[in-house]
Amino acid sequence: MIRILVVDDSALVRKLFGRVLAEEADFEVEFARNGIEALAQLESFKPDVITLDVQMPQMNGLECLDRIMVQRPSPVVMVSSVTADGADETLDALRLGAVDFIAKPTGAVSLRIDELAPLLKSKIRMASTARLPASRRLRERVQFRVGAVAARLSPKAAEISEAPVGVVEGEGIVVVGTSTGGPPALEALLVPLPADFPWPIVVAQHMPASFTGALSRRLDNICALTVLEASTPMPLRAGHVYIGRGDADIIVSKRAMGLVAMPAPARANYPWHPSTDRLVRSAMEHMPATQLVGVLMTGMGNDGAEAMTELRARGGRTIAESEETAIVWGMPGELVKANGATWVLPLPKISSRLQSMVPSNAARP
Repeated sequence: MIRILVVDDSALVRKLFGRVLAEEADFEVEFARNGIEALAQLESFKPDVITLDVQMPQMNGLECLDRIMVQRPSPVVMVSSVTADGADETLDALRLGAVDFIAKPTGAVSLRIDELAPLLKSKIRMASTARLPASRRLRERVQFRVGAVAARLSPKAAEISEAPVGVVEGEGIVVVGTSTGGPPALEALLVPLPADFPWPIVVAQHMPASFTGALSRRLDNICALTVLEASTPMPLRAGHVYIGRGDADIIVSKRAMGLVAMPAPARANYPWHPSTDRLVRSAMEHMPATQLVGVLMTGMGNDGAEAMTELRARGGRTIAESEETAIVWGMPGELVKANGATWVLPLPKISSRLQSMVPSNAARP
């Protein structure tokens, strides 16, 4: 049985969410009207998953989330508006420790609830299996648990992580895929990289279009690298990161100016968007596999595993985030199962591995 606490100041939303979740035999649901009521139920109800509205009176969702992560850390799925403010607040929530988020439908929620229901259920089920530290928030875990993680690496992971590194000469591209838990994972990956990192980095982060722009701006503000949302064709340049626009795909293509990162309409044969599999395959069409490095991080499903396994088979290098740091070890786990990972590394070690493989000119002997 999965115990779910629905926290929302709207009686209509509580009613609609309750109706949808009651359809699942293994869901047990309780409700809270605001953050104060939610905190009071942490010990009495002991929820396995909490859905938490961002905008609430008395104590808003971010304040409540902050208290939850101190009082009784629990998997939290934020319920956010799709406005610019809502996107920024959602990214704040993910940094505080929320596992995932769901965008509240615009207009009358009652008319869109049937469309929202499958996504709500799947995100709750995913959250119930997510790894959550007992006393640390997500960002603290992914940035400061290196020692503990290294000691617990599985024998297979340790063996893969010790594969020879070697320096890759010439031009190339780093392609990155991530989903649930991705924004803080991207922060942990990109912040340590220097401004003169010599290869462009192209990122497929599963996320709606209303959120990827805010994510790009936030990362650009805290990274030495230049981070852009690839909403139009953009020349691939060293020291730049290109985030795929949500609800579409991001691909590598060739123009008169050279290689570009650009948006492409989503295709039905790729179930997640922006699609990591499609990104990696497009990169292999325009660049030798030996000049590509694939990084697959936290996320549910298997997006990217097939294409990165092919990339490795062609002579490319791939890095899978280890189970010990991934919030959801779906995507990287599938890459490991397919024997498609050159290395399996805890998240805080991935950026240093990239710098070892593709050192900046200043770092070359």
